[in-house]
Amino acid sequence: MAFSTVLTSGPILYLPNKPQNFHFPTRCLSSPSLSVSSQPKLTQFDLKTYWTTLIAEINQKLEEAIPVKYPERIYEAMRYSVLARGAKRAPPVMCVAAYELFGGNRLAAFPTACALEMVHAASLIHDDLPCMDDDPERRGLPSNHKIYGVDMAILAGDALFPLGFRHIVSHTPTELVPEARLLRVIAEIARTVGSAGMAAGQFLDLKGGPNSVDYIHEKKFGEMSECSAVCGGLLAGAEDDEIEGLRRYGTAVGVLYEVVNDVMEANLTEKEETEKNQKKGKSYVSLYGVEKAMEVIEELRTKAKNELNGFDKYGDRVSPLYSFIDYAVDRGFNVVDLN
Repeated sequence: MAFSTVLTSGPILYLPNKPQNFHFPTRCLSSPSLSVSSQPKLTQFDLKTYWTTLIAEINQKLEEAIPVKYPERIYEAMRYSVLARGAKRAPPVMCVAAYELFGGNRLAAFPTACALEMVHAASLIHDDLPCMDDDPERRGLPSNHKIYGVDMAILAGDALFPLGFRHIVSHTPTELVPEARLLRVIAEIARTVGSAGMAAGQFLDLKGGPNSVDYIHEKKFGEMSECSAVCGGLLAGAEDDEIEGLRRYGTAVGVLYEVVNDVMEANLTEKEETEKNQKKGKSYVSLYGVEKAMEVIEELRTKAKNELNGFDKYGDRVSPLYSFIDYAVDRGFNVVDLN
């Protein structure tokens, strides 16, 4: 989908450029709760520059972190997914943004940020497998198993998880981040991907009924966002109450992104929607309709912003975290462009 404008330091322009067959509820464009301009503190924040600058730095770090060596086939499969073009790098960018909230040097957060992207890529590789969501494409390209085979895709995902943990330990400067904080970060990531986190979400996506959609969204999508925000805070030595605020904020943003995706995909043909639901379970829209989904979007957006109220004392450093919330919704209106 093409987007036509950006959040810049100048005036914010709304120039919808929606395809003819796209029907995101335009009634919400006039809703104060769904308008970028309802957050004056963000009008001077250049989201595109912040995001694209970080993506360039993260891409370079990831390139260095996964060199091709023996066994080459596994490393090539790992690099195919981690370095895929079009990746928005939301987990590492959120981690860095949360770390910088407390005034730290972003270089200290890059190892954990890269590890989060490795973990995220591994989860997507496994989600796409025929025995899971059975997706032939990811970001407009063939899924990992379509290029390297199911066996190599499984191994690539399995290898990325421990590589992420090792990368945190071996590349984080301990003079900037004490080892005790790194242990908490590693424990947080392990919890996120484990049987009580993303794995539980995938289990219910495979086996759960329609009433499990809230839990699926929270565990499959909210957990990764939550972990990214929390890890940034942990690296920075944030207080426990601040960590919990970041945790609630991250969960709300992660679920918000997915519900917006549900609405954006609601224009699929009946046949496509049927096939999608057979493979992936129910979405908010297919279960509750667009109107209810839009109510959920407004509730999540409000919740996420409320969780950041306690961080306003950090001034402009909180702006990137606010921008995640607006971008989650406004991309559905073609209001922002991060490409």
